[in-house]
Amino acid sequence: MKRRLAGRDVHSIGLGCMNLSWAYGTPPSREDAVRLLNEALDLGYDHLDTANIYGLGKNEELLREAVMHRRGEFLLASKTGIIVDGPRRGIDCSPEAITRSLDASLARLGTDHIDLFYMHRFDPKVPVADSVGAMQRAIEAGKIGAYGVSEWNSAHVREAHAVHPMAAVQTEYSLWTRNPELGVLETCAELGIALVCFSPVARGAVCGVMKDPGKLEEKDLRVSHPRFSSENWPRNLALIEDY
Repeated sequence: MKRRLAGRDVHSIGLGCMNLSWAYGTPPSREDAVRLLNEALDLGYDHLDTANIYGLGKNEELLREAVMHRRGEFLLASKTGIIVDGPRRGIDCSPEAITRSLDASLARLGTDHIDLFYMHRFDPKVPVADSVGAMQRAIEAGKIGAYGVSEWNSAHVREAHAVHPMAAVQTEYSLWTRNPELGVLETCAELGIALVCFSPVARGAVCGVMKDPGKLEEKDLRVSHPRFSSENWPRNLALIEDY
């Protein structure tokens, strides 16, 4: 089934590329990651999602190496706004930061445009109109096709959309994460904004493979997630199995 996203018809299921470089344990080898991305395109995946923080840019560089020679076959999404290292660690969606980050992502990806560019988190320090203004200027310059936001509430989505139409809201949504049902789903439907769900299989919990999160590698981000704690895991797993 095809869905409309950022002006393009894409399959309902896209490929999140994060853990090819970062986050969930030891990433696969470069050779295996390149093979996986190309096999995904061969199978019909046409929406690849990355971000500037995934592996501190390594994920975007991986996509450049692996699939940019097939650039016309997929919608490319990336993100900005989260700073994970150095003294400026935190959220920065100032116009200057967005512009600087976008140019760096384009260079790492080896392309002249990103189809869908998200603000990765909400920045309360910056007026929404200022952040969206930077996105609008990037659209006008041809650097991005459309903009979106990730993990924003419905009120902020409405505020941003009123400044310049938003293409997508990305948010975690799965059997055990239902927050979008508190208003974001309704807002997206009303305004005609696509909802892009990340971690739809509950960060691997509903795949039937993970039996004991205590065996996750120490550097796996899920180790610090309350859903995977030893005290919460049995109850959360039971909730999933009830479905």
